[in-house]
Amino acid sequence: MALFGKLFEKKVCDICGEEIGLLGNRKLEDGNCCKACAAKLSPWFDERRHSTVESIREQIEYREENLRQLESFHTTRTISSDRFSILLDEDQQKFVVMKNRTKLLEYNPDILDFSQVTGARLDVDSSRHEIMREVKRGDQTERVSYNPPRYEYSYDFHYIINVNHPYFDDIRFDLNNSNVEITPAYGGGMIRGTAPQPFDPSMNPEYQEYERIGKEITDVLMGARSEARAAKAEEQNPSIVTCPFCGAQTAVTSSGKCEYCGGYVGPELRG
Repeated sequence: MALFGKLFEKKVCDICGEEIGLLGNRKLEDGNCCKACAAKLSPWFDERRHSTVESIREQIEYREENLRQLESFHTTRTISSDRFSILLDEDQQKFVVMKNRTKLLEYNPDILDFSQVTGARLDVDSSRHEIMREVKRGDQTERVSYNPPRYEYSYDFHYIINVNHPYFDDIRFDLNNSNVEITPAYGGGMIRGTAPQPFDPSMNPEYQEYERIGKEITDVLMGARSEARAAKAEEQNPSIVTCPFCGAQTAVTSSGKCEYCGGYVGPELRG
């Protein structure tokens, strides 16, 4: 009875101070969190049970600031799949990943700098199921293998973006809503008893489309990451040249301008 009573004991959220309803508690390492506060955390964060009350408070503060910054996020390019879209603000060198059919400020996707990307790749899960044929044996119908065996194939397309971020290490999402099912065109001409040729799914148009989306994401993010990191490196170690306009010894800005007069310093001067 004591255990039963403890189960229904009223709890208070250590984040907001509100009473937690029945079955609404979200355990923390050193306290309790209500559903409303847990919903404010990053959608890519999965370490809640191992987080302290203080770290959750800090993350909620970060998420509130993230929401404010989204007001100045201007999408210049979108890469969409069935379930998720990547929105890029190329002018500010930032991007977000969010579910389709959701509003930016309601979903509050984490804003990331291109330079925070450490890796990006498409991961394809595949499986196969043997196709059987029915054979009459007397009054019975049996399911038996073809000779050689025949298969139908199923594919799922997952995308992983590895990032340098204080609250999560990667962003994982599916490109497809449902499995891509492919049944090869088994026809005549196969010699009985010989092994079938390896199946190549890349000839399937639906498979090709998800591969194309994955490649586009990788090319964009990894290309933007390289450019952003090169720009940061240049800012930290600027070239010192003589400005042809004002004659000052200037550290060239990332936009190629003199830090004193703003005149453009061409690449021939920067070496």
